[in-house]
Amino acid sequence: MTHSAELSETVADAVGRTLAELGVQHAFGVVGSGNFAMTNALRKHGVRWTAARHEGGAATMADAYGRVSGTVPVVSTHQGCGLTNAMTGLGEAAKSRTPMIVLTADTGTSAVLSNFRIDQDALARSVGAVAERVHTPTSAVQDTVRAFRTAVLDRRTVVLSVPTDVQASPVPAAVDAPLVPVPQKVRPAAEAVAAVTDAFERAERPVIIAGRGGREAGAEVLALAETAGALTATSAAGHGLFRSDPFSLGISGGFSSNFTAETIRSSDLIVAFGCALNMWTMRHGSLIGAETTVIQVDLEQSSLGAHRPVDLGVLGDSAETAAAVRAELLRRGPTQAKQRTPQMREQIAAQSRKNSEVFEDLSRNGTVDPRLLSIELDKALPQERSVAIDSGNFMGYPAAYLQVPDEAGFCMTQAFQSIGLGLYTAIGVATAAPHRLTVLGTGDGGFLMSIAELETAIREQLAIVVIVYNDSAYGAEVHHFDASPEELEVVEFPPTDIASIARGFGAEAMTVRGHDDLTAVSARVAQGVDSVLVIDAKIASDGGSWWLAEAFRGH
Repeated sequence: MTHSAELSETVADAVGRTLAELGVQHAFGVVGSGNFAMTNALRKHGVRWTAARHEGGAATMADAYGRVSGTVPVVSTHQGCGLTNAMTGLGEAAKSRTPMIVLTADTGTSAVLSNFRIDQDALARSVGAVAERVHTPTSAVQDTVRAFRTAVLDRRTVVLSVPTDVQASPVPAAVDAPLVPVPQKVRPAAEAVAAVTDAFERAERPVIIAGRGGREAGAEVLALAETAGALTATSAAGHGLFRSDPFSLGISGGFSSNFTAETIRSSDLIVAFGCALNMWTMRHGSLIGAETTVIQVDLEQSSLGAHRPVDLGVLGDSAETAAAVRAELLRRGPTQAKQRTPQMREQIAAQSRKNSEVFEDLSRNGTVDPRLLSIELDKALPQERSVAIDSGNFMGYPAAYLQVPDEAGFCMTQAFQSIGLGLYTAIGVATAAPHRLTVLGTGDGGFLMSIAELETAIREQLAIVVIVYNDSAYGAEVHHFDASPEELEVVEFPPTDIASIARGFGAEAMTVRGHDDLTAVSARVAQGVDSVLVIDAKIASDGGSWWLAEAFRGH
């Protein structure tokens, strides 16, 4: 694209215009004096704006929005303290390789004694983001385009610093803003395709696992699975990708049902598409049998074998690789059903979800079993839903028990393993997918940590059901540290009436303290929710989440 800037256009205007022309649709942030002009420039050129109550919340809202919408979001922050407030959210986005622009002011070149002055470039790099900046009025558009190109083509979170004195400067006329090319798909080498095909031909019990990097290759990977006779599964980040496949085992890892875990463990071939095969997805390697061949397909050489040894690493796009291997299988001759038998289909339908497992109901003394809570709410919630997950001891329940319609219906900001990002995530998801009811699973600790943004959700008129798994503690530490009662006092808290607090913000709220309450809440949810509903559920102790136990044993 080409744009001849008017002489009156400032750098702040040019940056906002350029980002809008490049395709930015939504920005999140907190406005201060430093980013006031740039934020309004974004709005002037058609970028929708969500004002958060804290920059940390804004960063994760944008991260979640980008994951669900598939577009590049913007986070707008003030220089110095505004950027530091956002760093946990930026760290999460950077570690997740979310394409995102952090548009931040920076102190003026000569303001060496400013209270706001910090090394913003070094700060950005410290959490894995890319540091870029607008250097001069003449280079403003090119600098902005360079930052956007890096975000899109390299799948990176980019911090674009714009000094306040540069922002106010006029931009010369006839400034070009070139189009950013679409990322090119990387085709796998022919010998790699042949090797993967050989492995599928030898295998009797193949399983394909897709991660976040395989989310855009669902059709091609599923077609390969059908041709190769393989079962499908996903990492938590890819949850929902194979929802329509009757031979899908669901999530591989800590959120697996017992049946799914045993089926993956007994496979003789695991082929991972865009999946890190990390300790969570592979349960510290326990889901890989002694005789299992492991193949990993990824866009980046550095990712191949990074978390555990693999028998074959394939550099290539997931869709291109899956299509190429399938074509080679078909070229070689008739294929076999292998794992895709009527008996396996029946077993998967009956046993692949944790909802089907029998358990002893622990509800008693004013508490409800978190499994029962999740199962009953799963029945009451509409099928068209998005599920967002905070971090903590509770998180296996909403992840394992709440169904999602597809891969766009699940968002878990967990790369940094920070609690307190759940509400922010839900707001970003609800903003990107307003046609679906957003459901947040969170603990009391994480929810209270982020509760200021409840006002944002209500002000933005978002439809969100917040399920608070309330154990009056930081549950992971309570259950998984070998500590004395006196030592655990630092992570246990008096009961808090979260429902009353939520009502103070203007939300609808209900409490669950037993079976009768759960019945009433389920009935209310089944009626339909079009605003914010907070469910404060006092949960019974599970003795420590099954999915965290292995992680803490190796802590």
